[in-house]
This record gives sequence, C-alpha cells and structure tokens, in this order.
Amino acid sequence: MSNLISINILIVDRNFRLKIDPANESFIRKIASDINLKVVEYKQLYAGKDMQDYLSMVILWFLSEQSNIKNNESIDIAALTESLNSIEKLL
Repeated sequence: MSNLISINILIVDRNFRLKIDPANESFIRKIASDINLKVVEYKQLYAGKDMQDYLSMVILWFLSEQSNIKNNESIDIAALTESLNSIEKLL
C-alpha cells in the first residue's frame, strides 16, 4: 500500500482526493471525465433537475453499459467454447 499516490478528481464541481495505484491514474481520470461529460449531456436533455438526479442517471447509464459489456462477453465466450469443442471432436 505504500506505492499509492494521492490525486484530486473533480466530479461535478466537487473535488475528491483519492489514494490510488499509479498504474490506475489514467483510468480513474478517464472515468471522472466520462462522468462529467455524461452529466453535461443529461443536463442538456433534462433541464431543471438537481445534481443528484443527474448523478443518479449517470450511475444507471454506467451500470447498464457495464452489464451490456458483460453480457456480450459471455455470448462470445459461449460461441468460442462451442467452436473449440467442435474442433476438438474433429481432431
């Protein structure tokens, strides 16, 4: 844990100080940037909401995206497994 670095991340006008592994810094900064961009997008689409509403929408969007990625990966793995089993039978 001594390898951790401290960084400041700005999400929707709030600063968050995090201790992270240096190898993850660019990933964390990219995620924070994506969150901020998505909040701006939702602010334009749904005017008049408060910031908590926008952040909730972003969380739902993010989790649904992650779920879609996992579902697509499992389908690809199933297809790959089937193909490998077919090749194995031929051998």
